[in-house]
Amino acid sequence: DKTAVKWYRLAAEQGDAVAQYNLGVAYHFGDGVPQNYVYAHMWFNIAASQGDKLSVKNRDRVANRMTRSQIEKAQDLAVECEKKRFKRCY
Repeated sequence: DKTAVKWYRLAAEQGDAVAQYNLGVAYHFGDGVPQNYVYAHMWFNIAASQGDKLSVKNRDRVANRMTRSQIEKAQDLAVECEKKRFKRCY
């Protein structure tokens, strides 16, 4: 799982929506990374902004497990991540 996350991250940093979605899944379930709903939401949100419909659905699902503060943090991180062109945003 850690090796997969490494490659997903590299592809996600290149703007690949599928890799961004896969990072969201990894963080949601803690596969290869510590479980973190904030990062899961962030990656789903980034992929969703590129039109990935499954990411929209999963972003909303993970949001149901988060506090308002966590959601706001995830949204802020997503904006910052996109500004940095996906570099060092986690």
